[in-house]
Amino acid sequence: MKGIFTFLFLIVSISVFSQTKISGKVVDEKGLPLEGANIFIEGTYDGTASDADGNFSFTTTATGTQILKITFLTYESFTETFIVENFKSKTIKLKESMNSLDAVVINAGTLEAGDKARVSVLKPLDIVTTAGSAGDIIAALQSLPGTQTVGESGRLFVRGGEADETQTFVDGLRVAQPYGASANNIPTRGRFSPFLFSGISFSTGGYSAEYGEALSSVLLLNTQDEPVQEETDISLMTVGLGLSNTQKWEKSSLTLNTAYVDLAPYQLAVPQAVDWNRAYQSLSGEAVYRYQFNSGLLKFYTAFEAARFDLNQENINTTEKNRVNLNNNNLYLNTSFNGVLAGTWDITTGLSYGYGQNKIGLDLDDVENTEHASHLKLKVSNKFSDRIKLSIGADYFITQFDESFKENLGDSFLSGYDANIAAAYSEMDIFFSKKLAAKVGFRASNNDLLDEFNLSPRASLAYKTGKFSQFSFAYGDFVQAPRADYLKYTSQLETENTAHYILNYSYNRQGKTFRAEAYYKKYNNLVKFDTPTAQFNSVYENSGSGYAKGLDLFWRDNKTFKNLEYWISYSFIDTQRDYRNFPIQATPSFVAKHTASVVTKYWINSLRSQLGLTHNFNSGRPFENPNKAGFMNGKTKDFHNLNLSWAYLMSPQKILYLSVSNVLGTQNVFGYEFANTPDANGVFNSKPIVPTADRFIFVGFFWTISKDKKTNQLDNL
Repeated sequence: MKGIFTFLFLIVSISVFSQTKISGKVVDEKGLPLEGANIFIEGTYDGTASDADGNFSFTTTATGTQILKITFLTYESFTETFIVENFKSKTIKLKESMNSLDAVVINAGTLEAGDKARVSVLKPLDIVTTAGSAGDIIAALQSLPGTQTVGESGRLFVRGGEADETQTFVDGLRVAQPYGASANNIPTRGRFSPFLFSGISFSTGGYSAEYGEALSSVLLLNTQDEPVQEETDISLMTVGLGLSNTQKWEKSSLTLNTAYVDLAPYQLAVPQAVDWNRAYQSLSGEAVYRYQFNSGLLKFYTAFEAARFDLNQENINTTEKNRVNLNNNNLYLNTSFNGVLAGTWDITTGLSYGYGQNKIGLDLDDVENTEHASHLKLKVSNKFSDRIKLSIGADYFITQFDESFKENLGDSFLSGYDANIAAAYSEMDIFFSKKLAAKVGFRASNNDLLDEFNLSPRASLAYKTGKFSQFSFAYGDFVQAPRADYLKYTSQLETENTAHYILNYSYNRQGKTFRAEAYYKKYNNLVKFDTPTAQFNSVYENSGSGYAKGLDLFWRDNKTFKNLEYWISYSFIDTQRDYRNFPIQATPSFVAKHTASVVTKYWINSLRSQLGLTHNFNSGRPFENPNKAGFMNGKTKDFHNLNLSWAYLMSPQKILYLSVSNVLGTQNVFGYEFANTPDANGVFNSKPIVPTADRFIFVGFFWTISKDKKTNQLDNL
């Protein structure tokens, strides 16, 4: 028995004496102690937590080469390889993690919507629940600062830029034809259904070097990575029908969406100020297929639309109306892959193709144009640490545009162009601390049609002034090839360019967001021509210039008032251009100096309803009045538009939706058309450009069928 006790004593003694003490102190970058840090030897149970003074101490029986690891919430993990027998007490400094929610965000010029956005000014559902938007992504964005409401167009005009100065991307790949078919002074809509997208990033300027060929803005639409469940959505509307279905498998999913729109029944019920021979009709569809590999996510997206209409439009210069008969066919294909390339390198790659065809009858003349547009993309990125991320990429854009014009009993004229643009870019995100970060990069591009090379630097800086507030600054040079209206007649042009300077202040706390942004844009190399409109015999040159400067304000509050969320936006802009056929530098006709929007959504629990109100205001827009001296010397009256929406939850999966635009019937005027020659009294007669209807009334029934029997198409109800 004595021998057994002696043996046990020897074993315990050996064990005690073979233990090594590991001790030290954990502090932050300022040398202040961190309490509660977790310190341990990887692969063992040996470890402890730091005390109030940051000190730690524990013993281990491990020997030889080991890995010491220290973790602490909101700080970067610390690892060190060491030899246990040689360890000496030390002070270890932890760096703040740049991935924490309170870290600085580089957001000058960017407004985001989506669950993945660090600071989101919109939610994806805002697109369909904002009164007056009628489910149009573009219409909803027009309630944000920096945009202009150009009612006769329906397109997105940003900070003094024309609509074609904004480029649209789906999953990072360009969409060459983002709008539906329309005629002169007949507003159009965006082509895409908001229900397929989980996130939206809308840049009003100063955007990343990853994107190019846009003078003013980029709109990034990201399709859903993974649907929540299988479901079917049925839509019955006063303007048409819609059907959507989602199927899920172990590693893949498929969403199909189709819609038919016919304005003829609506025209009979609510007459419009349009003389239709055949009211607008369209058949469209979208599909998203997703496959989850072990190394990444593959997506296939496709959208098509076939639209037609036939109408007669008044022309102040003729006694008879002009007939416009249009047939439009559009196809967009997109495939993308995001995943791991090797080690810590990630890859993003994809290919898109767009086909747009218009067959237009102008009285007895015929016009047909076709555009083929492709985009190839490759980007690799490496997050070397929480503080440094490098992205390197390349783009290749291919555009082929052809147009034919055939006079009745006359000649035919052909025009068009082929252009290839190769681009490469590099960009680095650097987080100096949780309070200070920078993004620097450049984009190089070469246009073979114009035989021109451009190098465009980009830089952004953000500094966090408090727990909920920060300042951001962005600068960048941006280039864009002239529009097809010019290039189809001549290639003897240069790229147009702008320089952006943006200063942003943002505050975000518990459902409250405030943004103030001042900007300055300088335009150079804008296209000018010497005829009333751009035509085959015009003389074109890049002698135009201009500027835009202003202030955008945004406030959103989801918390102060129970069941009420609202946002207020205001924009001031001072802009002038000498471009097109302008004789002097002047403010373009699509710009209003002051714009404002108030959007409210109120949930009425007793009625199971959401009531929405949106009021849009624009100050008067300039127009050219030949009856007065000077240029762009007229101004329209102020624009007011009050919109109402009401969504009634009939059952968990059935919704009745009503929307009325311009509830008060305000007689808005977008501008004026003047006669080419004066009358007998020397006066140029005019007629106002007005909306196609005083009001637009939309009624829809939306029914979702799913396994959980709870989900609906407006799942915030």
